[in-house]
Amino acid sequence: MNQFKSVVLWLAGVGGVLITAILIWAWAPDKNRTDLEKIYAPAPSAFIKVLGMRVHYRDLGPPVATKQAPQTLIFLHGFGSSLHTWDAWAPSLAQNYRVVSLDLPGFGLTGANPSGDYSDAFVLQFLSTFADQLGIHSAVWIGNSMGGRFAWEMAVAQPQRVDKLVLISPDGFASKGFQYGEKPSISPILHAMRYFLPQSILEMNLKPAYANPATMDEALAQRYYDLMLAPGVRASLIELMKQHILEDPRPLLGRIQVPTLLLWGERDGFIPITNAQDYLRLMPKAKLVALPNIGHIPQEEKPQEGLKALWEFLKS
Repeated sequence: MNQFKSVVLWLAGVGGVLITAILIWAWAPDKNRTDLEKIYAPAPSAFIKVLGMRVHYRDLGPPVATKQAPQTLIFLHGFGSSLHTWDAWAPSLAQNYRVVSLDLPGFGLTGANPSGDYSDAFVLQFLSTFADQLGIHSAVWIGNSMGGRFAWEMAVAQPQRVDKLVLISPDGFASKGFQYGEKPSISPILHAMRYFLPQSILEMNLKPAYANPATMDEALAQRYYDLMLAPGVRASLIELMKQHILEDPRPLLGRIQVPTLLLWGERDGFIPITNAQDYLRLMPKAKLVALPNIGHIPQEEKPQEGLKALWEFLKS
């Protein structure tokens, strides 16, 4: 019996050491904001106060004061991303358009909303206030995934602000774990993400966003990881998921009358391209451009293919 106890105690000791080692390996405190801004917010990045938040944004293109002010494009990133997702598109478009991108509330270097509100209603209020402060009365709203949902919701709530829409693999319809009118259940593992997040685990979850997983090279993986560890971001993402109640989009999408481009990767593993048919059926002025051998984030995976379709739509 004493020998058995000794074995049990030894196993418990080994288990404790292993658990401790795993926790040390997985421990991921927030990164220093000043250090992150040196890396990810050099010029032309800027910051502006909006509804109590210090918002990270970029405003590129011909000067607003020119005789013929250029049309404005406002870019909205997806869940877990940042304004950097548009880096391959913005310089080219800024030759002819005013190109505005931003880190949405709870994300990137904008970070947490002091009020704790991450509802869609708040985000739409935030976006309209942000646009007003930049002197933007109407624009082409361009969004990827979650950002696509915010873009079309803006067209429903404030149609006077929306000249055209570009929806890139947009979110909005019910899917597994996200039903209309119900709060999603948040697993304890997600709550633990606030304190424990190995970079390898984040990469494993992000790679399926690309048809070619090799798209996520070392620099891209590091950017996503660094900005996920920006102060307050992980807690904000959990709050956003807890607060999000999905509304049935079908009665809303039919009210959108502006020209709309749907850009969709044919190998999107997150939101399948078959969802595009729902938008085409409901939106009278929508057209689809399917992108072969591309996943959920065309602007990062094969930027030139999506950019070509975007140029054609903007000029039409």
